[in-house]
Amino acid sequence: MASRSVNKVILVGHLGRDAETKFLPSGVAVTKFSVATNRRFKDTQSGEWKEETDWTNVVLWRAENLANYLTKGKQLYVEGRLQTRSYEDKDGKKVYSTEVVADEVILLGGQGGGGGPRTGGDEYSQQPVSQPRSAQRSAPPAPAEDSFGQGITDDDVPF
Repeated sequence: MASRSVNKVILVGHLGRDAETKFLPSGVAVTKFSVATNRRFKDTQSGEWKEETDWTNVVLWRAENLANYLTKGKQLYVEGRLQTRSYEDKDGKKVYSTEVVADEVILLGGQGGGGGPRTGGDEYSQQPVSQPRSAQRSAPPAPAEDSFGQGITDDDVPF
């Protein structure tokens, strides 16, 4: 019996800073950005609601024009895989870095002001900004404002 493994990450969050695109000597584009995801939970000791923000570094290959659309605060859907790499810093110490290597990035609606052309006519329309790995894969539905039932608004995002 063969063993199976899965390495899949799905993030829906907000950009913490503008995306940056650099080019390797071979001419391949590498776009990097960070995504903030929030979770709200009730503290078992105090009974108070608390909120925690996680920051995830994302790398997207071969998307030259993407950085123009990925600006701080934009909400997006990211699908990809986790990758951990190691390198030696300037002091010779081994450093590990874990990031999401994105296969698909989709801008989610709701925020006006830039962000490129929209598809559809509702305020939550989606704009794919990278090609999916499979032409038969469909984009996930855009979440409604309170689809997570937590009442988090744009004013609650820490940037």
